[in-house]
Amino acid sequence: MITSEKTLERIQIVLVEPQEAGNIGSVCRAMKTMGITRLCITGDSTYDPQRIKTMAVHAYDLYESSRRVKNLEDAIAGGIFSAGATRRRGKFRKYFSFLPEQFAGHVNTLGNGLVSVVFGRESSGLTEEELNLCDAALLIPSSQEFPSLNLAQAVQVVTYVLRRELTQAKGYDPIEREQLDDLVTVMMDSFDQIGFFKLDEREEVHRFYRDILARSGLSVRESQRLAKMFRKIPNLSRSSGPARSSRS
Repeated sequence: MITSEKTLERIQIVLVEPQEAGNIGSVCRAMKTMGITRLCITGDSTYDPQRIKTMAVHAYDLYESSRRVKNLEDAIAGGIFSAGATRRRGKFRKYFSFLPEQFAGHVNTLGNGLVSVVFGRESSGLTEEELNLCDAALLIPSSQEFPSLNLAQAVQVVTYVLRRELTQAKGYDPIEREQLDDLVTVMMDSFDQIGFFKLDEREEVHRFYRDILARSGLSVRESQRLAKMFRKIPNLSRSSGPARSSRS
């Protein structure tokens, strides 16, 4: 299984006969923000380079280095897998569609080789023949009342998921149950040492803090810092004078 930044280098975004130069520029920007730089454009249309540059901002180099080919068959030739983005179903279209997360998971099981994500024309998408050239269909869930995504928006959604899943990007490491229990024990021991508890309330206070911290979704680092702070409290209390036996 390949799970590194290099995985993104073999992802190719294919635009089938795009109609608007501005959309090409926006696609370049969407791709580059996610670290995906291979772009292939099919068809023989000409596009206003200044319009592309305006929308691409600092991602115009993706257009400059893009491949231009005659058709989709040429675009995906030599690759190991391809998925066509579509929201339409029909008798002669794919039997099922990958969700973006499922597609990324499948890519992660493949060996080395070019993987293409294919997007159709802004006005009509992919034809049945073009979709059937792909190995699978790719569906971005959207509202049935207004299901159509702009081309660059669709590319952004898919490339974001690919980056998140293939590079194993993480928001934070949440603590496990055992770590949570250890933290609460440290807190209770600290309270014990400064004479915080009245009579038999230790168990009730233990439950109170454990429930709060369990809901908070602490990270590992946050848990470690809290534990360090509570371990200091008894020493600070002793240095400032006799501990009280009860609270006011």
